[in-house]
Amino acid sequence: MKCVSALLSSLSCCLLLSSVAVAQDMPPMPKPGPEHELLKMEEGTWDAVIEMSPPGAPVMTSKGTEIVTIGCGGLCLISKFDGDMGGMPFQGHGMTTYDANKKKYVGSWTDSMSVGMLTSEGTYDAATKVMTTWMEGADMTGAVQKMKATSTQADADHRTMMMFMKAPDGTEVQSMKISYTRRK
Repeated sequence: MKCVSALLSSLSCCLLLSSVAVAQDMPPMPKPGPEHELLKMEEGTWDAVIEMSPPGAPVMTSKGTEIVTIGCGGLCLISKFDGDMGGMPFQGHGMTTYDANKKKYVGSWTDSMSVGMLTSEGTYDAATKVMTTWMEGADMTGAVQKMKATSTQADADHRTMMMFMKAPDGTEVQSMKISYTRRK
């Protein structure tokens, strides 16, 4: 019995020492950097005016609300959008973070009018204060669509997102504009 007890004690000691060694070999936990400060600017509740530009039709305007929080210890932006699109209820959820390996902002988006998830990669131009993002995902028919979005924050309480799609002739056409005002 003493032999078994001594063996278990030795085994426990070895496991403890090896787990300490593994912990010392692990890379440091990620921490928010200057790129994440850009994400924090969007935190809050925003009233949105959506302008949809269907090809060959008049612009449709609707309203919505976006609630944006910072999650994952300051590493990601989480958004929840509620509104209507042409009189139909609309809900959307997104997540954005900075990928230090790619040196790009990456994200995902899904909503009540999508058959799947859009993924995105983008860069921020500090000189123009414009985030340009390229998104890809299935449209309502299941066909893969590629879009470009630009986001500009005019000041702490106003930002604008514009979405562009390719027309059949290959030209880039603005399909949507969302003007956000921070709720006080």
